[in-house]
Amino acid sequence: MKEQRVNEFALGTFEEGGEQFPGAVFGDRVVDLRIILPGISRIGDLFAHWNVHLDVVGSIDPNAVEARPLQGLNVLPPVQPVGSVIAAGANYREHVLQMSVAHNLGKEGADAAQLAADAGVEIDERGRSGDPYVWTGLPSAVCGAYDDVQLPDVGRNVDWEVELGVVIGRKAHRVAAEDAYDYIAGYTIVNDITARTLVPRNDIAMMGTDWFRAKNQPTFFPTGPYLIPRRFVADPAKLRIHLSLNGKLMQDALADDLLFDIPSLIAYASSVAVLLPGDVLITGSPAGNGSHWGRYLRDGDVMEAEISGLGTQRSMVRGPSGQLPPWYVDRPDAVAAAGGAAQ
Repeated sequence: MKEQRVNEFALGTFEEGGEQFPGAVFGDRVVDLRIILPGISRIGDLFAHWNVHLDVVGSIDPNAVEARPLQGLNVLPPVQPVGSVIAAGANYREHVLQMSVAHNLGKEGADAAQLAADAGVEIDERGRSGDPYVWTGLPSAVCGAYDDVQLPDVGRNVDWEVELGVVIGRKAHRVAAEDAYDYIAGYTIVNDITARTLVPRNDIAMMGTDWFRAKNQPTFFPTGPYLIPRRFVADPAKLRIHLSLNGKLMQDALADDLLFDIPSLIAYASSVAVLLPGDVLITGSPAGNGSHWGRYLRDGDVMEAEISGLGTQRSMVRGPSGQLPPWYVDRPDAVAAAGGAAQ
């Protein structure tokens, strides 16, 4: 029997005329998965029999079934329902060095070279004997790859951090690193937006940082445009990550400078929590964010984020609404402490 060729494709969630549907992308055409997979109404439904479903989709001749033009469709976050964001912080060595210098994190009076050198020693030791630093993001902060990013009315120095996202395909708890790839459905792009002035909590210094308010604002996780099945990505460490701001390249690196690799991150995160199908593990951002460049997001900026083979995001930045949340209306000191509104 002649070996059957499996078509490569991307998966995503699309909207047309107010109706959402799960789709398989073949070039510039989208096949509605509800047509070929009865009972599948959203991408999350595929996880129960992931490989079987992928085989069916891969056997499609997109020219022989009804397909819609990709152009003109509204592209939503690829996995619906949107899961939790499991985020690895300080996981690219060069990024950590840049952040240490940009934010003067180290010995008082140390110059940039000394700050970077000390940070290098610390991060290398953490890689040898420590644990990953992991925090969580809310599904409500996730938006589509072409949606606008809304700057907050409280919080400034809003920064970009494009990251490789790993989509979990099976319930994962206490997974060994050597088995971790068996729990991966595929890969996507996530831009981890951060309001830098909201990170520190000087009012309760013993608590350190506040990632909830700094990273979970609406639209702060542009995700997608697609989910690329793991079977089509031979080595995620060889994927190239780019982010441009208004056409100027700001981030450019391979996904191979990880302090803790993808299997280690899954093993660690699942040692603490139960990871569920549809959760997205973001693996850290390479060097070149706004803190390094001394340039933060402004109204009218355009970010273009790309990871080789996974697609491209394009996000327009919108300025603050000009209306404070009720919590802050009578708290001018708190607004000032948070840096005021983004500009």
